[in-house]
Amino acid sequence: MAFDGITIASIKSQLEERILMGRIYKISQPEQDELLITIKNQGKQYRLFLSASASLPLIYLTEVNKPSPLTAPGFCMLLRKHLQNGKIISISQPGLERILTIEMEHLNELGDLCTKTLIVEIMGKHSNIIFCNGEGQIIDSIKHISCAVSSVREVLPGRPYFIPKTQEKLDPLTVTKEMFCQAILAKPVPLSKAIYTSFTGLSPVIGEELCYRASLDSNQTAKSMDFSSILHLYDCFEGLRKEIIEKKFFPVIIYEKGVPVEFSSLPLKQYKDLDIVSYTSISEALEVYYTEKNTLTRIRQKSSDLRKRVQTLLERSGKKYDLQLKQLKDTEKKEKYKVYGELITTYGYNLSPGASSFQAHNYYTDEIITVPLDPKLPPLENAKKYFEKYSKLKRTKEALTKLVIETKEELNHLQSIFAALDFAIHESDLVQIREELAQSGYMKRKGGKEKKKIISKPFHYISSDGYHMYVGKNNYQNEEITFQMATGNDWWFHAKGCPGSHVIVKANNEEPPIETFEEAGRLAAYYSKGREQEKVEIDYVQRKHVKKPKGGKPGFVVYYTNYSLTIDSDISNIKEVLS
Repeated sequence: MAFDGITIASIKSQLEERILMGRIYKISQPEQDELLITIKNQGKQYRLFLSASASLPLIYLTEVNKPSPLTAPGFCMLLRKHLQNGKIISISQPGLERILTIEMEHLNELGDLCTKTLIVEIMGKHSNIIFCNGEGQIIDSIKHISCAVSSVREVLPGRPYFIPKTQEKLDPLTVTKEMFCQAILAKPVPLSKAIYTSFTGLSPVIGEELCYRASLDSNQTAKSMDFSSILHLYDCFEGLRKEIIEKKFFPVIIYEKGVPVEFSSLPLKQYKDLDIVSYTSISEALEVYYTEKNTLTRIRQKSSDLRKRVQTLLERSGKKYDLQLKQLKDTEKKEKYKVYGELITTYGYNLSPGASSFQAHNYYTDEIITVPLDPKLPPLENAKKYFEKYSKLKRTKEALTKLVIETKEELNHLQSIFAALDFAIHESDLVQIREELAQSGYMKRKGGKEKKKIISKPFHYISSDGYHMYVGKNNYQNEEITFQMATGNDWWFHAKGCPGSHVIVKANNEEPPIETFEEAGRLAAYYSKGREQEKVEIDYVQRKHVKKPKGGKPGFVVYYTNYSLTIDSDISNIKEVLS
């Protein structure tokens, strides 16, 4: 969800509750566009994190202390000079704008009481943190915006501060019923878009939410609806506005198959079918949401080189495999050449010199067939030529049969590595995958031949019945949990016929309940290439029946007897043990 005006209102409410009238204790600037302000209030210490990052602007309270550079940037030094030990006297938000103004009072060099304001603008790539004096004049900002960059507003020391009015939008906190209806009806666009483009601080998600609450199609235009539907939409809008004014915030994160997809300061009824986790504060929700999102994004970025490498290897092996299959199919002609040679040897004594073919009875199929001949060669030479072709194709088939098996194993191995990249959540997981590629000869180790220390661990879950379940993130971990952690009477699970993780249920020499089998099956489905399918077939068997063939690729096992179940990949209700 966008960091919209409703989220800012929720943050404002929390900040008023916790840091209003607090004292500025410490100011640091961990990154070029970030501030971390430590505030003491009512015997407690709070850290206010502010980011004007173009890609991820944020405001929230955090308990995490980020390291600062050895030499503080100029903007940080300026804030320390003016605001150290200053008192926060007000926190405000103009309308439902994505702007938060923190007003502070402090003593200047002469001992006089002065006021300053720190204005945080959360506006995507235009985000900024602006420091102003009591008269609204800009002292400095974390980003300088000159007229060469923006023709709408300069953000430079000495310039007056004002909120740019780049769009004609209404304030949703003060709009009347008539103004609401006129604004919606005036726009010939889908209803949800008409909502969020008409009012400040509303995101596309809120536009969709209002349509959902009003049971209206968000893709239809307002002009295609009757007026009673517009009035009903306004009633839902009024209900949402009341929640904001009365500060009835309910921070949540919405998860889909364990992945965070949205956060919100208010309940989002449109996601009632997904997993919703509530939090005590909007800061906590934001920190969890963006930490998880950033982790996934960062790992995706760091694994991009590995993905490209494995994808190239997969394409190369796939082409090689297809070519080998085609060549293997061509060797099926060998039996025909053998028959030709035998028939020439049997019937060639009465052939006319220079004949280009002859018909003979094929005693293998009881048919009359035509045997082609080279008219320049005598019959026995023709027979010899066909026997040589037969022998060559026979040798080719024997060699290709072995090569096809090896190439198929290589393809399966590479597909399992590619799948493991989707399960990596830490850099140490990527180290283990890179090590597997290096040991398999697919790439060279970075920094020489020395093997890197592996600290990556398998996923660890506990079933609803209390049984410990382990999931390998990659082929090495699959082997570790299957052949080192598991005992013979533990249970082993794997998605049938597709790359994925091994799952081990520690049975404690007991027969686990059916619920535990189902949960382990869901884990095997989720951590497999088939996780997007509605249902995934899972093989499961006691560990003692799982064997590793001699010389097999990492993670490759065989089993000759098993049970099966077909199940979904929803693991949202399975408890994960975080180490």
